[in-house]
Amino acid sequence: MAVTHKQELPEEQGTALLKTLRVRFEKNMSRHNGLEWAKVQAKLEANPEKLWSLSEMEKTGGEPDVIAYDEETGEYIFCDCSAESPKGRRSVCYDREGQESRKEHKPENNALDMAAAIGIEILTEEQYRELQELGVFDAKTSSWVKTPAEIRKLGGALFCDRRYSKVFVYHNGAQSYYSARAFRGLLKV
Repeated sequence: MAVTHKQELPEEQGTALLKTLRVRFEKNMSRHNGLEWAKVQAKLEANPEKLWSLSEMEKTGGEPDVIAYDEETGEYIFCDCSAESPKGRRSVCYDREGQESRKEHKPENNALDMAAAIGIEILTEEQYRELQELGVFDAKTSSWVKTPAEIRKLGGALFCDRRYSKVFVYHNGAQSYYSARAFRGLLKV
């Protein structure tokens, strides 16, 4: 379910966020070799609703950064690059169905609804593995990933983490949630 955001940041917040993103971009050039910040910033300034989504990613602890440029679409791809799963998105079930199926101790939210509200996509297993090529992520935590319909229909959901220098994919009931599990998001600008 895609949500279109018409929300924009107040100018001061937008300026502060652009500065934060620029500093992170320049500090982590290995994630986006050959890309220029000025072009990224121009795209962001032309798409204020995307800047709002990046602000939400930042507020929830995602530390978004550019990880790729899609030549075909002309889009920059931002991803949550926090070392561990974003703190402000932890302790959530996979989706609303999983959340509502809990008889007790229901969490306040779920990964898919949170991603939609922020205006981002939850990472697929393939995207998660590609992110892990850029650094070490989720060495102590784990992240829900987009689950194939056939697994979800049977009540399951997938999550990934990195242990022993390898990326692992696991399964859990979609209604489960843990204090060390969140989700990572992707935003195309």
